[in-house]
Order: sequence, then C-alpha cells, then structure tokens
Amino acid sequence: MGAGHDGAARELVRELTEAGYAAEFHDFLDLLGPRAGRALRGLYASQLRVAPRSWGWLLAGVGRYAGLNGAVAGLVARAAARRTRAALGTDLHAVVSTYPLASQALGRLRRRGELTAPVVTFLTDLSVHPLWVAPGVDLHLALHEVAADEARARGAGRVDVVRPLVSAAFVQPVPTALAVEGPVALVVAGSWGVGEVAETAAEIAATGLATPVTVCGHNAALRRRIAAAGTGVALGWVTDMPGLVRAADVVVQNAGGLTSLEAMAAGVPVISYRCLPGHGTTNAAALDRAGLARWVRSPAGLGPALRTALA
Repeated sequence: MGAGHDGAARELVRELTEAGYAAEFHDFLDLLGPRAGRALRGLYASQLRVAPRSWGWLLAGVGRYAGLNGAVAGLVARAAARRTRAALGTDLHAVVSTYPLASQALGRLRRRGELTAPVVTFLTDLSVHPLWVAPGVDLHLALHEVAADEARARGAGRVDVVRPLVSAAFVQPVPTALAVEGPVALVVAGSWGVGEVAETAAEIAATGLATPVTVCGHNAALRRRIAAAGTGVALGWVTDMPGLVRAADVVVQNAGGLTSLEAMAAGVPVISYRCLPGHGTTNAAALDRAGLARWVRSPAGLGPALRTALA
C-alpha cells in the first residue's frame, strides 16, 4: 500500500539477487484477490485525499483496542491465506514482509504450521503500529533503536537494528539540473501526492528562504494547482529521485516514508511538516525523537527550521 513498502521490498530483492540468492517480489494486496486488493488500495487513497483525519482515527482505534486490532488482522490473514500459500510454494528459506498486513497473514500461517520457513518483518517506518507486530513472526528488523524499542513494547520477540533499504543510487547520485536560483526545498508527499502539499509549498515560498520544488507523483490535479499558483516548480511522477534529492538543499515531507530515508542517505536534511494524520504524525514524532528529522508543528516554526537546515 504505497510506494514506500514496495520500494523497500524491491531494493531487498535487488540486493539479495546481486548477492547470489533467488528472491521474488509479491504484492500482498494482489494476494487478497484482484477485487479486494484494488478496493482496499482505492479506499485508502480516497481516505487520505478526502478525509485524512478519518485515517488517523481508524489507525488510532485499531491500535488502541486489542479486539479491533485482532479482528482486522484475522480477517485479512484469512482472506489472503490461500493465495499466500500458493505464491510462496515450498522451496524457500525465508519470507520477508515490508507491510504490516502481510506480516499478520504470514505470522498466522507460521503459527498454524502451514509455513515452515522463518518469517521476518522489515519495519519500513520509524513508528511501529501494533499491526506491524504479529505473533508467529520470527524476527523484526528496525531502522533505529527508537523503532526497535517500540516494537519490543508492542510484544515483538527478537528485534535487530539494521540499515534502511535504500538504493545505492542515493549515496552518490548525480544532481538533477533545476532551473532554480538559490536554495531548493524539495516537497514530497508520497507517490499519490496527498496532504496539505500546496499549502506547504506556498508557505515555503513565503519565507523567501528557498524555492519549493514539489513532487506531485500521480496527483495531476495537485500539479496543476501549484503550477497555476506559480509556486516554485511543480513536478509529476519523477523517475530520477536520487538526482532530484541530491539537487535539493532540504527535503520537506509529510509521511516519514521512503523518501525521508533516501534523503538522509544522500546527506540532505529533512523536515517533517503538515504531516498526514496517523502514520504521518507518528513517524514525524519518531524521526524527531531519533534526532533524524525536525518535526515542525506550526507555520511559525517553518522559517526557523528552514534557516537551520540551510545553514
């Protein structure tokens, strides 16, 4: 659900293949069935675009009430069980999940003895929602001690801290040429371009400290809106994110996802601002606690945060 989970999984497949292992990628939403997977993805995207606060309420509710958490996990795990077993086959040495609902399904198969290979959950976020921690999972991999501590508090057994799954292209990328003078603030909002993105770009421009370059992803309406307002540079789907990130002086994000980790790998400072309810705010809080990205909670704090990042 979202390019961040897929991006981490694809990078892991690439690294394992390069090391001589046979590795396959499966999208868990496809294992729910074509209709259910599309419906779930569409509902999530619509919720973030139309009623983002409802997503925050739902995520908080599932996390707060153990019965609701268990019901959601059980429903999804049962729905995907048959297709998951078929996709995995029998000739495998390990299964790695980068998505919480997939971890729930795999943990259930492991508990029931229907999966003999060890199951590993790679925590793509620094904040750990209870759905990430599934009984039956053998190992959780966290990006930082902050995430590791949260996972243990949620009941995870063995938890190891590892590096992010970020493409090597972000370590020494060739900067993208941008027709922009002065400092560049790269505004990112995931592959769907959701949240208060236009407002963020406008407020960055108003500080006079940097020109906002906004990645709108698949959100064509957002790109048109920002372009019509003349607020910096509005881009659609970008194929060379390593070069674009390296061309920026600061990255401003709202979800705490893969792009945040990619920016850090490229040595570009990150600011969390106007974050999405739910995972956006919890990730911002975790990144802030870890000392990895400053969380700016109000427009008044944006200017000072940009000055610090650009210093």
